[in-house]
Amino acid sequence: MSDGAPPPRPRDKELRLALICYGGISLAVYMHGITKEVWHLARASRAHHDGDGALTGSARVYADMLAEMQQAAGVTLRILPDIVAGASAGGINGIFLAQAIAAGQSLDPLTDLWLDGADVERLTDADAAPASRFSKVWALPIAWMAAGRSAEQLDELDEPTREEVRAKLSHFIRSRWFEPPFSGAGFTDMLLDAFEAMAAAPREARLLPPGQPLDLFVTVTDFTGHPERLQLHSPPEVTETEHRLIFPFTDDGEVCETLADPAELTFAARATSSFPGAFPPLTVAELDKVLAARGADWPGRDDFLRRVLPRQSAANTIDKTALIDGSVLANAPFRPAIDALRNRPARREIDRRFVYIDPSPGTKFRLSGASDGVPGFFQTILGAISELPRQQPIRDNLEALAERSRRIERMRAILDAIRPDVEREIEQLFGRTFFLDRPTVSRLVAWRRRAQTAAAERAGFSYAGYGHLKTANVVEHIVTLLHAVGGGSGAQRWSNTRVRIDQALAARGVTDNAVFTGDGSDATIAFLRTFDLEFRVRRLRLLARRIGEAESEAGAETLEPLRHAVYDSLGAYIDVRRPEAHRALRHAVRTLRDDAEPLLDALGTSLDLTGLDAQTDARIAAALAELPREWRRAMLLNYLGFPYIDVATLPLLQGEGTDEYDPIRVDRISPDDARAIRSGGAEATLKGIQYNSFGAFFSHAYRENDYLWGRLHGAERMIDIAVSTLSAPSRLRAGRVAAIKRAAFLAILDEEEPRLAAIPALVATLRHELG
Repeated sequence: MSDGAPPPRPRDKELRLALICYGGISLAVYMHGITKEVWHLARASRAHHDGDGALTGSARVYADMLAEMQQAAGVTLRILPDIVAGASAGGINGIFLAQAIAAGQSLDPLTDLWLDGADVERLTDADAAPASRFSKVWALPIAWMAAGRSAEQLDELDEPTREEVRAKLSHFIRSRWFEPPFSGAGFTDMLLDAFEAMAAAPREARLLPPGQPLDLFVTVTDFTGHPERLQLHSPPEVTETEHRLIFPFTDDGEVCETLADPAELTFAARATSSFPGAFPPLTVAELDKVLAARGADWPGRDDFLRRVLPRQSAANTIDKTALIDGSVLANAPFRPAIDALRNRPARREIDRRFVYIDPSPGTKFRLSGASDGVPGFFQTILGAISELPRQQPIRDNLEALAERSRRIERMRAILDAIRPDVEREIEQLFGRTFFLDRPTVSRLVAWRRRAQTAAAERAGFSYAGYGHLKTANVVEHIVTLLHAVGGGSGAQRWSNTRVRIDQALAARGVTDNAVFTGDGSDATIAFLRTFDLEFRVRRLRLLARRIGEAESEAGAETLEPLRHAVYDSLGAYIDVRRPEAHRALRHAVRTLRDDAEPLLDALGTSLDLTGLDAQTDARIAAALAELPREWRRAMLLNYLGFPYIDVATLPLLQGEGTDEYDPIRVDRISPDDARAIRSGGAEATLKGIQYNSFGAFFSHAYRENDYLWGRLHGAERMIDIAVSTLSAPSRLRAGRVAAIKRAAFLAILDEEEPRLAAIPALVATLRHELG
């Protein structure tokens, strides 16, 4: 670099987090501490990106760390937690975190609610409490038998805490039997209080950039179940009962006052945490009654219930539906988070992580009484119906992520291999084209069609397979979109829609087996121009990817006009993907019986892809005109070469991996992984693991302990994850990382010490251990 030349602009990189929050009963308090640090890191990232220095506590330490990483590695890292999935206690924390990210609300008001409200005395139903201190006094020995090894640990506690735990455990054991001791309505009321407290606190900006959606998935179990019909060969159809439910929420990448109505978020939180035997199942009537007592409205009630309980709505059984803990059948909800990876916008280099929060890792099946490792009669029954279903390992999920990463690696290898040939083909095709350096809308249209025809000719017989696959994908997309527009549920209604659409397309001659041997039939070309939305999206995303790769050489400012044009256009195409954009067709979809051609025409008009194409061409032509000549030509030829790329890659991944274009890595946050302060895992740090993970319900000091360790463990692991995004040559030294962690730990202790009045000894011990 010559003297006086400006330093190179740091390249942008995104660390995207898909958070998977496990269940953990009273360890929910510990998980609140962890999610609070995820929130603080996201706040620090936004502040660092926007130049906002008004941060305190651990968020200030994180912002300084990001600035140091930028200086050391020339990378501006942005942390974006954009996918959250949770079950049970993890579901509640995931909902609160998603609300804070999407609406810019604060998690701080929740801390006192957790510390004070997650108490057995507050949770127990008034009608369930023992009538006097002599009620069921004979049950006390059972209490200490149930406590097992946890009872022995009481002797290690200070006198006030020991007496608090003894008294509350006694009270809990002697409460009513054969009915859930905790109040469902009372817990629902507490959740509504929590959302009101978040809304009343000072608000900041949304923590994700415009256009980056926040998706939340909450697992729930339908106790009675609902019938699902399956298509077989013989018999043609069978019915089975499905109990798994997933409640999805999204903000569609837009600024919002709230991710969803607080009543809807409360419904999901109360349902996913209805731990069997502790809470009664959630019913719609319970929430209706609590809202009525509070004088609160729920304007979108019926639409929400139809959306999250479609089969129950169709059968008119919503009022009879009983929902219980989401961790019964899906304690580690990876699958919906994996599915959400499709169609994620990618503006720059992406480091995608799946981060799962497991508050009590390791051996989870701890029924005592087995002899020589062989479980007894009651241990076998209890384990089969209670413990084993919720404690299944995540190996299948990890293998699915690994396979996706391998496919993306193959895709990248293919692109790297064929890019020189594609560039030569496009250069030969357009190299001597007059006015190539002066693209206009009409020229772009003509050049794209010329490239499409050339790609078909050069691909030979392989183009036929590509064309049929592309057409099949478009048909699948049409049917799926119409099915969602109609608000239907079940495979049967989807199949009926598919049959009608296939008949309409056959009538138009779209299914000719020879259409792709050359340029394609007129009917098929018209069909793809009207409905092939995904081709447009893939083309723009690949161009966006190329822009990101070229920024290090050309400079971000140089290519900024084209980047904006691409993402403005991409947003317009993605908007018409949403069923909500075609609500006017709902009645036509629901009443579809025979001829689907009028519906197909109406959908084509509603999509208006040719209109969006014209807007896109205008944006790109104008943006290209602003680029230096060499980059204008390079970007244009890349754009026009997309048909060659698509022919090679669509059969491999069918569009997957063209957005987030990098392999996925998996990280865990648990007591076993955070050893900077104290080793020994959950046994050495957490109190909530006692009494089969109910321990924190019995003591305010226990909750303070677990919350503080949650923040400390969360800080350590988030620093580890952020630092690991740097390449080895530019990674911060181990000693420097340790210093950053120490600064974060001390900031947390300084912030929390005035609040945590029940554990001064722990705070003092931690300060001593930190030195």
